[in-house]
Amino acid sequence: MYSCINGATTMPYTLEQDLEAAAKAGFEAVEIWSRKLDTYLETHSVEALKELLDQHQLKVASLCPYSLVGFSDNRGHIISIRTAAEIAEAIACPVLLVCADAPPDEIDLDDAYDAMANVAGTYADMAEDYGVKIAIEPLGGHPFIPGPEEALEIIERAEHEALGLMMDTFHYYKSDISLDTIRNIPLEHLLIVHVNDCEDLPKEDLTDQHRLHLGEGVIPLHEMLSVLKEKGYEGALSVEIFREAYWQQDPESVSIAAKGALDRTVATL
Repeated sequence: MYSCINGATTMPYTLEQDLEAAAKAGFEAVEIWSRKLDTYLETHSVEALKELLDQHQLKVASLCPYSLVGFSDNRGHIISIRTAAEIAEAIACPVLLVCADAPPDEIDLDDAYDAMANVAGTYADMAEDYGVKIAIEPLGGHPFIPGPEEALEIIERAEHEALGLMMDTFHYYKSDISLDTIRNIPLEHLLIVHVNDCEDLPKEDLTDQHRLHLGEGVIPLHEMLSVLKEKGYEGALSVEIFREAYWQQDPESVSIAAKGALDRTVATL
């Protein structure tokens, strides 16, 4: 497993600032936040981004987030996926991370899975053209994909090798995902892992702003990550924290704190 930081952890800052801070903190990789990427490319080329990554000796674990839209007009989102996949190929990024919408109440669950699997397959077709994979993100308390079992149902119906899922310790904690459920995720489908901690609140009250640095909250990180180690997961452990108090700090301080907390957590495995 290798160290990574997500651009949400330093949300107010530019992509250039994110990369500089990640490198100074000692991270091996970054996840590039899509909005920051778009802003950067307004005035820079993809080749310039590649050079900047090389300068900081950083690899890119994913571009994120993008929308997996199965129940409304998705033409614009499909175009965004193709564009992102082309960029990802150019910077040797293996994954585009997507968050799904939810079906209207009147749609039968089985039909909803089929509809989303069809769209996910379309996304994966485009990504595969560029040597990239699509990772579906289960979201804590989501009405359609709250955990890995629902994401795997879509993946199995889509039957596409370029389609997988991701794990976020906050979302899995909020959705009460068991260690056995994590253990049963096929390793070939687990494309990236987000790590974070959170405050001690009722799970139904938790929001992204309650996330904390690893080891400062109540998520059973040692147990969760030990399962990943047992499974042989070798991908990114990417720190993703949405917290206003952290965003008010400079990006280097936040990144250094995130890396220290990650290192201390991994050392216990």
